[in-house]
Amino acid sequence: MGTAERRKAPGSGAARAEAAPRGAQAPDHGLLAGGAVAVEERKLSAGGDEERLRYRPLWIEEPARKRRLPDPVRTAAVRAVIITAVTLIQAMVAFLCTLAGSWLAFPMVLSSVASTVAATWGVLDVWVTRQVWNQRNGVVSAPSSSARSLRRERRRVRREARTAERAQERIRRQGGAGQLSHP
Repeated sequence: MGTAERRKAPGSGAARAEAAPRGAQAPDHGLLAGGAVAVEERKLSAGGDEERLRYRPLWIEEPARKRRLPDPVRTAAVRAVIITAVTLIQAMVAFLCTLAGSWLAFPMVLSSVASTVAATWGVLDVWVTRQVWNQRNGVVSAPSSSARSLRRERRRVRREARTAERAQERIRRQGGAGQLSHP
């Protein structure tokens, strides 16, 4: 059940939230749907104890401090992490097989060496992909950044294309071809 029950207050027709006794509380520790926590608030008034439940959110959304990685860079990073994880597992298996004197030790050592080369390539791929993305999409904030002027030029061309398209659409609409009446 929940941490609060709806009951009618004596003397008034209104319903009020009442805290359930401590022993009867559900094992959800005051967690409610929608990311809220029930907090008991006790006040001593002249007429006696007054208990009230107050709800406060579990978390508060905050904007991200750092921008998200670009998709190609994130893809390369995920690939590099997976390759590196497999390499570490292979190295551990090779070590344990060597300790156990298993025939699998030699093939595992060879595959670990090959995986180390692949993992190195994966990490370098992340670095190169990031550099290429920065160069193409211009993260440099210098006033003379070539990427910024390229973006400005692309925006200008797109704006002119949209304007021309709108003008063509307007001409088509005003031409009246195929229309029975004009609004």
